[in-house]
Amino acid sequence: MIALQRALVLIAAVLAAGCSREPEKAASGGAGATPPVVTNRVDIPAAVRQNLGITFARVESRKVTRTLRVPGRFELLPSARREYRTPLGGRVELLVSQFERVESGTVLYRVDSAEWRDLHERIAAMQAKVKSMGPIREAHRVHEESLAEKVRLWQEREQELEELRAAGGGRAAQFIEARAALNATKAELAEVLEEDAKLQAEESAAQAELRSLLTRHDLLVKSSGMAHEHDHGGEGAAEDPASFEPLEVRAVAPGVIETLAITTGGLAEDSGLILTSVQPEQIRFRARGLQADLGRLRDGLPVSVVPPQGGSIAMDDLMTGSLQLGLDADADERTIVLLMTPETAAGWARAGVAAHMEITLEGGGAELAIPVSAVTRDGATPIIFRRDPKDVDTVIRMEADLGVSDGRWVVVKSGVKQGDEIVLDGVYQLMLATAGSVTKGGHFHPDGTFHEGDD
Repeated sequence: MIALQRALVLIAAVLAAGCSREPEKAASGGAGATPPVVTNRVDIPAAVRQNLGITFARVESRKVTRTLRVPGRFELLPSARREYRTPLGGRVELLVSQFERVESGTVLYRVDSAEWRDLHERIAAMQAKVKSMGPIREAHRVHEESLAEKVRLWQEREQELEELRAAGGGRAAQFIEARAALNATKAELAEVLEEDAKLQAEESAAQAELRSLLTRHDLLVKSSGMAHEHDHGGEGAAEDPASFEPLEVRAVAPGVIETLAITTGGLAEDSGLILTSVQPEQIRFRARGLQADLGRLRDGLPVSVVPPQGGSIAMDDLMTGSLQLGLDADADERTIVLLMTPETAAGWARAGVAAHMEITLEGGGAELAIPVSAVTRDGATPIIFRRDPKDVDTVIRMEADLGVSDGRWVVVKSGVKQGDEIVLDGVYQLMLATAGSVTKGGHFHPDGTFHEGDD
């Protein structure tokens, strides 16, 4: 309060000095004295602006008469929240804390699961079996080739004996013996081929089971967000049981840890919820408009979400997007849901924060407007302070010629042009400091000159 009083005294002193261009002559009187110059200009050097917290807003061209303002709040998009569940039951070790921000790939928790350990052991056993099938089948192949060669030799021997018998020589016993040996070799070769077929089927089954185990392993790894800690290298690479590690679950997207459903060391069931995370920047604005405005509303209308008035957030820190009419309406309250997903979320936007949705309706022209909070009143007269375009340390007190207002912006009919700067914060203090110094019986022009009389 003391600082405000001092600032007002300083403004009054500056105003008093600014109203007379030659204070020495005015004070001395006499024939050479020059009457004080009447002006509505107020000097606001940097020190005064800092003491009073003076800020400025620009005159903008806006469709004030075609702007519909609707209160509402921000909410998280359905895709902003993510659940992390354990793919296998086991003992959980949490590695993050609530409200901690995590990046994609951050290890969230580990699960020491008996099923995960058993899966690794089965993979290792099956890989060893598939690997051992190769030498066995190679030995059978060599045996098969040996028997096939033996069959070929006995067939040649049998043919020779047959030719010899046809020529009237040879003995029948030799021919019978060769035929018996050939048949025995063929039978042995058939047994080897049958065994090889069984080995092939057993190898195919082992490979199929290994592929199934590896697929399950990879699905568990992918569902947990882990990178492949082992390169299986196909079906023949060996899985070392000694290299077993607990199942690590990693964040698949950046976010903030919202809830923890279990404590460190707790036991979780299959698909049990462990924690949830949210991406707070994935938000949308939800408001409720009147059903009476449905004739003026449609999907795709330009929308701005503006911060609440009177706070520390700058008025121009807004978010833009397109209107989306909700699917549901309230018959009792006669309202309809209005949604807008901002193109870029501002830093102040959070789920649950209240704000206003400004919908630009079709039709109507743009008019020069200023924020309503830039207007103060001296009695019943609306007052604004326009910054002198030629002197940044001077403002001009003006009676505002106002038009319609949408509650946040008000049309200024005359005295300003687009791009002019109007005092926003500190306007009330300036009005108090200049309230008693305004000359009666005349009027000011927008340039600050004073004319006596009403015309």
